[in-house]
Amino acid sequence: MRKKGVVLVLLAILTLGLLLAGCSGRTLEPGILSGTVTIGPIWPVERPGESPPIPCEVYEARKVMIYDKKGSRLIKQVDLDCNGNYRVELNPGVYTVDINRIGIDFSKDVPKKIEIRPGETIELDIDIDTGIR
Repeated sequence: MRKKGVVLVLLAILTLGLLLAGCSGRTLEPGILSGTVTIGPIWPVERPGESPPIPCEVYEARKVMIYDKKGSRLIKQVDLDCNGNYRVELNPGVYTVDINRIGIDFSKDVPKKIEIRPGETIELDIDIDTGIR
């Protein structure tokens, strides 16, 4: 009988510990990844210093891709607004950021590993070279 009482007390302590650990109300708040994507050239002949307006469709076709740390599993695909801005909440952790590649799009800025910390904002601007000449 005494062993049974000790086992019950130990189970009660273990259960209470698990409940307190899981229900402490403390969750890690997400962090933010944001930035601006520039795209160009978009016309076959652009004179130096010229910057024709970029149609919204050009930005809509591009996505910022968020992968796991190894860069093998897609976590999120993020849309750009008509000015090339993006913003996404992510759980704390390490991620690989890239772009969806359209045609011969290239960027020296990605792929890039980033670390998201709770409550912090990481800025990552990306310049996409379309290869149009």
